[in-house]
Amino acid sequence: MSSNHHSHKRDFAADTRLLRISLIAVIIGGCGTLAAYALLNLIRLFTNLFFYQSLSFAVRSPAGNHLGLWVILLPVLGGLIVGLIARFGSEKIRGHGIPEAIEAILFGKSKMSAKVAILKPLSSGIVIGSGGPFGAEGPIIMTGGAIGSLIAQHFHLTGAERKTLLVAGAAAGMTAVFGTPVAAVLLAVELLLFELRPRSLLPVIVACAVAGFTRPLLLDAGPLFPLQTPEIGPSALFSCVVAGILGGALSALMSTALYRVEDLFSKLPIHWMWWPALGGIAVGIGGYFEPRALGVGYDVIGDLLNGNLLMQVALSLLLVKAVIWVIALGSGTSGGVLAPLLIIGAGLGTVLGPWLPGGDAHLWPLVCMAAVLAGVLGAPLTAAVFAFGLTHDTNALLPLLLTTGVAYGFTVLTMRRSIMTEKIARRGYHIYREYGVDPLERQHVDEVMTHATVAIPASLTIAETLERYFGAQQMHRCYPVVDIEYGLLGMIERSSFGPQADGSNPLTTLFNPGYLEQSAALVALPSETCRIAAARMATHHLERLPVVTDLQSRRLIGIISRSDLIKPSRLFFDEEQKRERLLS
Repeated sequence: MSSNHHSHKRDFAADTRLLRISLIAVIIGGCGTLAAYALLNLIRLFTNLFFYQSLSFAVRSPAGNHLGLWVILLPVLGGLIVGLIARFGSEKIRGHGIPEAIEAILFGKSKMSAKVAILKPLSSGIVIGSGGPFGAEGPIIMTGGAIGSLIAQHFHLTGAERKTLLVAGAAAGMTAVFGTPVAAVLLAVELLLFELRPRSLLPVIVACAVAGFTRPLLLDAGPLFPLQTPEIGPSALFSCVVAGILGGALSALMSTALYRVEDLFSKLPIHWMWWPALGGIAVGIGGYFEPRALGVGYDVIGDLLNGNLLMQVALSLLLVKAVIWVIALGSGTSGGVLAPLLIIGAGLGTVLGPWLPGGDAHLWPLVCMAAVLAGVLGAPLTAAVFAFGLTHDTNALLPLLLTTGVAYGFTVLTMRRSIMTEKIARRGYHIYREYGVDPLERQHVDEVMTHATVAIPASLTIAETLERYFGAQQMHRCYPVVDIEYGLLGMIERSSFGPQADGSNPLTTLFNPGYLEQSAALVALPSETCRIAAARMATHHLERLPVVTDLQSRRLIGIISRSDLIKPSRLFFDEEQKRERLLS
């Protein structure tokens, strides 16, 4: 078979609009860095304002305050303010941001409002600055996504293109906060895009690269938690499996606890506006007894990874942070999940470290940190590469890969949904996070169409046509009509002949002068995928399409029907369900 026969078949769908979307992503990447800079400075401003009563952008931990029992009231005050903002500003700012971004992508045509872009970082800055045990990643994903969506809405784009730019903004924001562009791209692939195509992957890569290059202009360069552990031996294999199972179990426990707490809040006989203030009481009490559990806690993560905390301190921090995080997030306040999970996971690793053979004690806080993250997000590659990006510890890559994979497998087998999708499911939307190549995209029209077609010459009269093709021996429900050069004029069925039709007239009288222009889209080309043909049939409520060589000559070469479109699914079924032993 000649190579020209396959010239229309490519590895990827080619569309020059990809260049335009990528250029817009450059702008979004720069905006992501600006948004991250603004958010981090808001957190610092409110931290200094609440805990030290000063207007300053200096980096200070809430743990250094000298407020005594008054510290209990600060998270309550922050929760009260955010409850008011959510009630009278936008309810979309509630939660940690990633489920809201997913919902906008899948069910909201990737449209987000300017209110969210402004109120989400403001509310998160207030919550975290008043001691909320959250990170900046959820808010920046929501804020960056809103910026990307708003920019996209100023252009004439499809819903799929808006989705790409929304995700590009979210991933760019995450890159700017943590300095982990590769992990941000993987987060987009594993959690936000719901596809792996050049049209979505390339703009996200561009946005993350721009954010990564511009980050040092406004924020500190280099890894947040530089670390270098010694090389590991084969005996660490068992330890990685144990750490993965325990990390997955802890992530499942926390996810379940979070939604149990949310259910309890929903039963309260008061408006949800007051819930964050009630959650703030638990945060304040926990922060009074364990001050380092308050706020983002990047300094705590660094101490845990470098072994600067005793086991008893790490265990206490792990318990307090987990409890106040679950209660605060369950109350519907605004804040991210990554930083708390890093602390909780690193605390688990510090506790397990002395008991796990085969690796340096500093390795296990890092590995368990990634395991908990993989279990909660359901994104093992993101978690492994994210942990590497935070530390640049090359020796940890192999244990990170295995441990996150084990934790991911544990949660997949034991949990129906992740912390990211449970909230959306409770709103009546089910999200299926597995995706692969659509069987209808793997084959083209010319591979499944019926080549031997019965066409009606347009020179026949209406009476002859009714007698030959629509009489007692009618073989098909619908027939193509062709001219003398086999050019397609249209499709006819019995209902095409009205009661006033003159049987002596030629068949061409059924086709008005504007018919060809109207029906130009109602054909299939041999180079199109079966998915395109199926979508066209569904859009126009058709059961079959004539296949023509091109739209200019419209020379008929076949018919594709709904039954033809089942053929790719048969192959898919055999691959997925048919079990056979090939060697004995």
